[in-house]
Order: sequence, then C-alpha cells, then structure tokens
Amino acid sequence: MRDALAAARTTLTALPGLGTVLAAKLLGHVGDVTRFPTEHHFASYTGTAPLDASSGKNTRHRLNTGGNPALNSVLHIIAVCQIRDGGRGQDYYLRKISEGKTPAEARRALKRRLSNVVYRTLKRDRHMSFAEAA
Repeated sequence: MRDALAAARTTLTALPGLGTVLAAKLLGHVGDVTRFPTEHHFASYTGTAPLDASSGKNTRHRLNTGGNPALNSVLHIIAVCQIRDGGRGQDYYLRKISEGKTPAEARRALKRRLSNVVYRTLKRDRHMSFAEAA
C-alpha cells in the first residue's frame, strides 16, 4: 500500500491524523480530483457541505446525509484524531465550541475545514506531478 501511495506522489500522509490506509482509501474514492471544479463541489461529494436548516431568526446548518459515506468516514476519523492529539485541528474545534457551537457542530465544522485542506492538497499534488512530468 505504501508503494502505491509513493507511486501516486501524494503528500496526504503529511496531514495530522491521515495515515497510509486512510490516504489510500481517500485516493481510491476520489479518483481524479479535477472532476471537482471547486472545493465546494468536493465538500458536497464528501458529505461535509452544510445544509441550511434556518427558521425565523434561528440560523442553523444541519448534517448533510448525502455524499460519499466512505469519504465522510475518513474525514471524521481525521477530525477525531486531530481533536484528540492537539494542534491546529484542536484549536479550531475549541474555537468553535467557544463560539457557542455544540461539540457535534464544532466537529462538523472541522470536517468541512479538513475537506478544504484535503482538496487543496490533492490539487497541489496533481499540479506538482504535471510540473515534474514536463
């Protein structure tokens, strides 16, 4: 599996909480990242894009039950690892809690942030592999 990741020339394993198995699972489900024009499309595919559930003066977002459940699971594991192990993920999570979000809402916000980070990493890896090939 490590050889396959090395052949894919990905830097995903540099992200905290994302090891060899999760990176391989993520790459297998995403395939070609260029099929997602923006990080919003990618977040929708992973099931981390929030859905509006507002009513009256209450502005809330609810859990998106759509998307790829396997990718959502990968992002959930990364989020839990980052919350547990400290670092920037935990700082972001605690900041959301201090803003009045529930732990589930804060974790959901972290998963969305991680979705953006993974998307940008995949795009950068693809760009670098084309630059090396040229």
